[in-house]
Amino acid sequence: MEKEFRELCKARGLNDKAIGDAVVAVREFEQHLNDRGSSMDSATVEDLKQYISLLMSQGRNSRERLLALARYSYLAKMNDMYIYFTSILGGRDVLANLSARMSSIAGEKLARDILSNIEAPPLGSPPESFPPVTQRLMESLEAKLSPEMCRQVLAGNMHGIPREAFNEHRELFKKASTIDEFLTEWHRKSVAELENLLAEGRLFYEQKITPRVVEFVKQNQEVLGGVRQGNNIYLTKIPYAPDDYLDESDPKMKRYYACHCPWARASILEGESNISSTWCYCSGGYQKLIFDVVFDEPVEVELLESALAGDSRCRFAVRIPDGKFK
Repeated sequence: MEKEFRELCKARGLNDKAIGDAVVAVREFEQHLNDRGSSMDSATVEDLKQYISLLMSQGRNSRERLLALARYSYLAKMNDMYIYFTSILGGRDVLANLSARMSSIAGEKLARDILSNIEAPPLGSPPESFPPVTQRLMESLEAKLSPEMCRQVLAGNMHGIPREAFNEHRELFKKASTIDEFLTEWHRKSVAELENLLAEGRLFYEQKITPRVVEFVKQNQEVLGGVRQGNNIYLTKIPYAPDDYLDESDPKMKRYYACHCPWARASILEGESNISSTWCYCSGGYQKLIFDVVFDEPVEVELLESALAGDSRCRFAVRIPDGKFK
């Protein structure tokens, strides 16, 4: 497994020293488990949480160390651990990206004022530590920006995803004779990808794939695809924990399993989330980015439903730009 791990690290752009450090990080975690009568094969998410807490108390909770453990978890198909890592690492760049976008839209002075008392929890902090920060952030945003500007600021590329990640979508659109054909083909390819991941026992980003998850997506073209009605394209996010979502009947837990946001998700467990659902325009920014690339110009996105707003799903509408209809 070490050889494969080194190859994965190299593919992620790490140099020889960084790869060596990553291997040491994994070995130290393995030794920690062995000292406690456990092993990589039997370790649980609770074991991982305890280890991360120990690293934090020792000041050894570096991003590089945690990423090394996350990558190893992915490679070893330790899916529950990998999903936990995504929940504590996936949103670490949000504040920096939000600050940059707010500065460009509202000005640097106002951006500094809004974010002056906002600080991300320490690296490695559990998911439940993020919602109070998000609540304060949204209260500051909505107090000092107009609703329209607030939505505009949030609907950016907060996770810093490269536009090139959606070049395939752009090529599909260029080859299609109509937007409807493009959306159908996109969805078909998404289902095929899920089927391949199911066969390999791998995750789709953070999502565990089961036969009924594949069937759920296959029967819903808005999920990992889109449906055009008039000049809008409607999109529904695949639930964060889709298999649990399909099992769940309790409305609160269904919303919890639907929500992807590491900065807000844990607040749903409290019942009525105190975080403004306008925050979900951050998720809308991901949908917007796809179509910014597809249409090769900025698009407008509208939040229709969200788990934070009390809905059982997160749903958006993207406006087809003038001149792009086919």
